[in-house]
Amino acid sequence: MKKKNQPECARCTVSPEKKACMNPGGVGDKGCPTLSGKADRQKAQEEYGKKEVAEFARQATIQEGECYADKDKKPYVMHPVKPRMQEICEFAHKMNYSRLGLAFCAGLAKEAAVVDQILKNHGFETVSAVCKAGAVPKEEIGVRDDQKIYIGEHESMCNPILQAMLLNNAGTHFNIVLGLCVGHDSLFFKYAEAPSTVLAVKDRTSGHNPLACIYTSGNYGAWVKSP
Repeated sequence: MKKKNQPECARCTVSPEKKACMNPGGVGDKGCPTLSGKADRQKAQEEYGKKEVAEFARQATIQEGECYADKDKKPYVMHPVKPRMQEICEFAHKMNYSRLGLAFCAGLAKEAAVVDQILKNHGFETVSAVCKAGAVPKEEIGVRDDQKIYIGEHESMCNPILQAMLLNNAGTHFNIVLGLCVGHDSLFFKYAEAPSTVLAVKDRTSGHNPLACIYTSGNYGAWVKSP
């Protein structure tokens, strides 16, 4: 059952310059959590008051600001200058992390090797775990032969829980997820002990750029809007 005043930020029709979440004294649409969610906002701020959380949030916000150039120019026109790979390295240094975990999909093994080398070039110790680690047959979690990709053959299940445990055992300070499947990435986040970020997500049809079908949903990709 839908809750009263449930946030629906994705449906907000207020223009950016008038949004309450972006401008003091601004206005909000139906269910605006900035205007009506005082109790939740207070609880969130209490979490930010915790020393480790506060520093993590502070450095993440500083990192965000450093991704733009010419900020002293007025009127300011956004000028982004840093790719996410660079952001990850800089943020990890800001947080004094030295041992980074890399949880990657077997289908992106070549990319993982490049990422691993980049991290080492930036002075990090790396620990990496591929999704197929353990070679557990898909049948062990109740997958039928006809539900596999390669019917009639051995097919190792993706094992994000083991990936998380391997990185936990290595004592990683920060984890990077590269190309894990929908759902498998969720299990990794659930079981990983260190904070984790995503470098890239799995999208088999768009070169791992899931927003491609969103950008084309008004014309060539209209089919994605239909169930």
